[in-house]
Amino acid sequence: MKDPYEILGVSRTSSDEDIKQAYRELAKKYHPDKYANSPLADTASEKMKEINNAYDRILNDRKQAKAEGRRTSDSYGYAGGTEPVYIRIRQMINSGNFAAAEQELQNIPSNERAGEWYYLMGVVVYKKGWLEDAYNYFETACRMDPANVEYQSMFNRIRQQRSGIQGGYNASSAPTPCGCCDICACMLCSDCLCSCCRG
Repeated sequence: MKDPYEILGVSRTSSDEDIKQAYRELAKKYHPDKYANSPLADTASEKMKEINNAYDRILNDRKQAKAEGRRTSDSYGYAGGTEPVYIRIRQMINSGNFAAAEQELQNIPSNERAGEWYYLMGVVVYKKGWLEDAYNYFETACRMDPANVEYQSMFNRIRQQRSGIQGGYNASSAPTPCGCCDICACMLCSDCLCSCCRG
């Protein structure tokens, strides 16, 4: 099943208003009335159904997220179409169990690591505050799957931080995994940087 955010051409961190605007523009472009008596009428009608379904799925997901008291930008990725192991890892990340998510990722053999592996590992190290490592993982994920909107969104976010647009960071002083106290300090710093990964 195709990612509804990809269908509308928006990122998961887009505001409700941006999503509504993207939907309106696409609906205007593919509205069946524009293609009446045209050989493209059936194609436009199918596209319109896809757009409507995507918009409905996003609205329902966000409504459910609000009811559960979580922010939609806290969710990493649309699980549709991904392998069961990655769905499980995404659930661990979304519940804040980063150590278990990292362990699961490390258990995947290196020759089986696709773009999603690099993206999810990037999310894990990003949440730990290891921003330079996260940058490298997201860059690799985008290189392996350049059409993936989810990967591009996170890579753009960390690239802006890196260039100083969103708070920035010093690559030479990026934290390294030295010990328990360092990890806690990294996570505290991470929370200070534009509410790191929370919209």
